[in-house]
Amino acid sequence: MNLNYTPEEEQFRHHVRAWLNEHLPRDWQQLARAQSKRMDEWMAFLKRWQRQLYEAGLAGISWPKQYGGRGATMIEQLILIEEMARAQAPNMLNISIGIELVGPAIMHHGTEAQKQRYLPKILSAEEIWSQGFSEPAAGSDLASLQTRALVKDDSFVVNGQKVWMSWAEYSDYCILLVRTDPTAPKHKGISFLLVDMRSPGITIRPTKQITGEAEFSEVFFDDVVVPRENLVGGLNQGWNVAMTVLAHERGTSAIGYQVRLRTELDGLIRLTKQFERNGRPASQDPLLRQKLAQAYSEVEILKHNIYRAVTQIMRTGKPGPESSIIKLFWSEMDRRQKEIGMEMLGLYSQLVHESKGAIDDGWWPHAFLWSRAGTIYAGSSEIQRNIIAERVLGMPKG
Repeated sequence: MNLNYTPEEEQFRHHVRAWLNEHLPRDWQQLARAQSKRMDEWMAFLKRWQRQLYEAGLAGISWPKQYGGRGATMIEQLILIEEMARAQAPNMLNISIGIELVGPAIMHHGTEAQKQRYLPKILSAEEIWSQGFSEPAAGSDLASLQTRALVKDDSFVVNGQKVWMSWAEYSDYCILLVRTDPTAPKHKGISFLLVDMRSPGITIRPTKQITGEAEFSEVFFDDVVVPRENLVGGLNQGWNVAMTVLAHERGTSAIGYQVRLRTELDGLIRLTKQFERNGRPASQDPLLRQKLAQAYSEVEILKHNIYRAVTQIMRTGKPGPESSIIKLFWSEMDRRQKEIGMEMLGLYSQLVHESKGAIDDGWWPHAFLWSRAGTIYAGSSEIQRNIIAERVLGMPKG
């Protein structure tokens, strides 16, 4: 991609910046920090926020106009994400799964009827989505899934259990991987379904996380009937659809991370100048300065790797296996950055939200705990290293 923006692209950036200045709620971060106690209120806020962006033509802007998008370029999408991250605006509720995963899967593999039915409501937040991939006994080996679906007349009958389903309690639909041919090799007998989360037979059990929030859930499927028309990509062809989802999850969804991580790093650097350790500002500690310089370099490396991924999408329409490099890099980098913050704060790092004397209202310990999740979800760091070795570097399997 050309790193010099055109006048039209710069004009779009000014438009986005002006819109955010006018419409961004000033007190949203207070609500975000209290989400563990006020989750329903937080979810309602995020839904309203996405609706505002959609009505302004700023949700899923690179999607085709006939499906509710703006028909914008990947560069303009990149600009939008950068400006939202720079303004520290909240993400859209439906972005991490609905817009970034479900939408591309349906556009690549869905029927025209599925595109017309589902895509506009993903953008408007009229329907919220979750992802039913992980299972209790499968670990990181996604193809070992055991949730089954039997074909019966014009429907599938689903039985099984999924875990770590983000926002399942608040979702209207989920994308679900099911085994439809138990006799086939494990990557071959899988199908990809769109499931109404209010279907009879679905039980949702929220899982409380180490941060105190409950964004994840266990979900049980007992004789859940799914219409045949909700099959995406053909019977027993679900693995190909799943790979499209995972490529986007590991690559394009990271576009905003580099700006967010840069913003958080800038905040940490400012904090080191104000926070005293051993009788002097922490910023005068030579070891800490080296770690901050390393973190700064890593943010720049991530940015240019993301630009490379965007170039790949512009040329081919989909991310390549290099997206695993980005996923591995940002998740490990995020963990290192939060460890620097915790190390600098020392004993103050134990003071969480609403604790007396907590630095930045306890944001750093919360972010530190959250950063551990990034090295697990969307394929753990160990899985990403295997993919990079085999599919990017062409190394033989051990």
